[in-house]
Amino acid sequence: MKLSLLALTLLSLLAPGPSAAKRPPTRARKVVFIIADGIPADVLAKANTPTIKKVIGAGTYLPAHVGGDLGTYTQTPTISAPGYMDLLTGTWGYKHNVWDNDVKAPNYAYYNIFRLLKAARPTSKIGIFSTWLDNRTKLVGEGRPAAGNLKFDYHADGYELDTVAFRHDKQSLYTHAIDDKVVAEASQCLRTQAPDLSWIYLEHTDDVGHRHGDSPQQQQALSYLDAQVGQVWAALQDRARHYPEDWLLVLTTDHGRDAATGKNHGGQSARERATWLVLSTKEVNTYARRQPVAIVDILPTIARFIQLPLPEATQRELDGVPLIGPVSLAQPTVAATSDSLRLRWTALGTKPEKVKIWAATTNHFKTGGADQYQLLGTVPLARQHLAFSRAAYPAAFYKIVLEGEHNTVNCWLMPAGPPQLIP
Repeated sequence: MKLSLLALTLLSLLAPGPSAAKRPPTRARKVVFIIADGIPADVLAKANTPTIKKVIGAGTYLPAHVGGDLGTYTQTPTISAPGYMDLLTGTWGYKHNVWDNDVKAPNYAYYNIFRLLKAARPTSKIGIFSTWLDNRTKLVGEGRPAAGNLKFDYHADGYELDTVAFRHDKQSLYTHAIDDKVVAEASQCLRTQAPDLSWIYLEHTDDVGHRHGDSPQQQQALSYLDAQVGQVWAALQDRARHYPEDWLLVLTTDHGRDAATGKNHGGQSARERATWLVLSTKEVNTYARRQPVAIVDILPTIARFIQLPLPEATQRELDGVPLIGPVSLAQPTVAATSDSLRLRWTALGTKPEKVKIWAATTNHFKTGGADQYQLLGTVPLARQHLAFSRAAYPAAFYKIVLEGEHNTVNCWLMPAGPPQLIP
């Protein structure tokens, strides 16, 4: 009898209590980002896209831009591959070194989001589904030692090289067929394998833009895209209903088009720079609501959503700001005079906090090394400015990092030239 009572007592202690029994299981957090090529913001606004509008209704639409900061060292061509790399690395062209679609010498020292995820969580699963093979082999650099010998767990791409199954035609209908194939493969993989992070790239909208510009054909291409987004959206909703998973869908484009015809891009006109971003969440922050946001904001947003810790050295190089969760500051600038550097920033935090100001006079990070930062001072975030003597820190080049409680931003002062304002 005593043994039975003891056993019952032990069982009662080991059994979960009422509150534990009701506690939901830990939910995995997963992301899919889609780049639909070459769609200006005004084209999307007037398109018949009921599914995309449904995603916007469940989440958030944000005006956005590509091309870096106009007239500064961050300015980046409004061309596809640079745009993809802006998103993948959270940096502009002066860092990732992709300037055109040849992708001659990408700087893999600036880790892409897939490499960051695998470095922190090697068992995470990643997928790429793309109508352009170079996204996997050149931009992400799968299998390249310089890019960390990264390997995707799932991929569907390279179909553009199969000219038998996808015969290349003058109207580029073959890229529509490939987009359909890519989306079918992606949707099936998402439903059955549910990678932690996936990239879907669709090309047909850009091909039609180059051939027809602002036209009925372009609107038809948007209708195709809408149906493809619908397949992906349905797969994510299905996963969320049947598994303990929370999904973030990110939908964006890589550049706009010229205002005259809508056939071209690559320059820095307002329409070429004006893009858009759709997030399948309404929980955006103060920074996101300031608008327009930038394509480089997507990497820190993804990292924030999947709760991915980023190395300090990476945080100090990111040119983007998270669009979800708390943020401290944005828009750092440095103005140089002959004897001083004057810093400014926009405070976004709602509570009193401090910002640490760091400076390095080297750029060893560019070649895989480490920069030694010196703390210049710690001041109230709300102050939004600081000046310090150049004589105390003599150099022709400075990397300035502003570290708030919730995020880190940076700006550079480039050598030579007259005193200037550099964002």
